[in-house]
Amino acid sequence: MSEWFVYLIRNRHNALYCGVTNDLERRFSQHANGTGAKALKGKGPLTLEWSTNVENKSQALKLEYKIKQLSKQRKERLVAGESIALEGLTL
Repeated sequence: MSEWFVYLIRNRHNALYCGVTNDLERRFSQHANGTGAKALKGKGPLTLEWSTNVENKSQALKLEYKIKQLSKQRKERLVAGESIALEGLTL
């Protein structure tokens, strides 16, 4: 069983991008080099603001979906280290 990560990356426009991966270092490098998600191309510099590990891909995708539904304010609270509740999950 492999470990998966859910992460938030901030671009130069102060927007937060949420994604999942099983290799956080490699994936961030891809984003930074412009070979990752189209949503981040040309919007550097990028900073990895937050990440958490989960047990499997299914859990990672479910958590990613819940985070993408959050308002910018709640995502910022997550980045700041505050605990937030997501439908039965507390981060």
